[in-house]
Amino acid sequence: MRAIISTLARIAGGLGHRFIDIVRYAGGVSILMVQTLFWIPIPPLRTRQTIEQMSKIGVDSFPIVSMISMFTGMVLALQSAYQLQRFAAEMYIASLVAFSMTRELAPVLTALIVAGRVGASITAELGTMKVTEQIDALETLATNPVKYLVVPRFLALVIMVPILTLYADLIGIMGGYLIGVYKLGISHAMYMKNTWDPLKYKDIWTGLIKSVVFAVIVCIVACYEGMTTEGGAEGVGRSTTASVVTSFILIIASDCFLTALFYFIGR
Repeated sequence: MRAIISTLARIAGGLGHRFIDIVRYAGGVSILMVQTLFWIPIPPLRTRQTIEQMSKIGVDSFPIVSMISMFTGMVLALQSAYQLQRFAAEMYIASLVAFSMTRELAPVLTALIVAGRVGASITAELGTMKVTEQIDALETLATNPVKYLVVPRFLALVIMVPILTLYADLIGIMGGYLIGVYKLGISHAMYMKNTWDPLKYKDIWTGLIKSVVFAVIVCIVACYEGMTTEGGAEGVGRSTTASVVTSFILIIASDCFLTALFYFIGR
């Protein structure tokens, strides 16, 4: 009996410590978010650094977003055709691809790509600066690290991720078009009509709102992990891994919440 009580006490203690860590993490991320929003309108605006980050985050991500979106649209068309051909309903493939890409797949896949490619890079960069005391040096020089390091990356992500999402929408629909027209024999006019006619502005702007939320998640999590790194090179590796994993979890969780909010709550 005493052994059982001791085991339960250890489990409860572990859960308590984990809960405290989660609350501390959420508090630190929230504080960084508030500080970032506070420093955005305060000059200097650091336009050059923001444009450089936009190039790194957005322009350099176009090739991988293109490949992922194209193949996703093609696979989606092939898989849907496999089922819809049983009911002679191939004409609905275009609508299915368009709705899936604009509402869900383009925003989520783009955010996951950015989190894995850009979020990890941001965390590694800021983590290296932290363990080599460069961030402390900025504070010594009366330069706010959030204004100097976080704000340009925040603005670049919030601007470029929606643009990448729109681009992924088009490329994914193009992938479905290639399969539908050249593999399944659907006419060009029929495919384009069934793609654009059912789409509504809501389908597009809900995806863009999701992309903005995902961009904020990637930036704040990556910057927080980087700026709280400890333990030298090994600590940088841990922070980078934690940044990517946490971003992935929050992106999927927030996507579930936003989908329910846009399409099921208050209809």
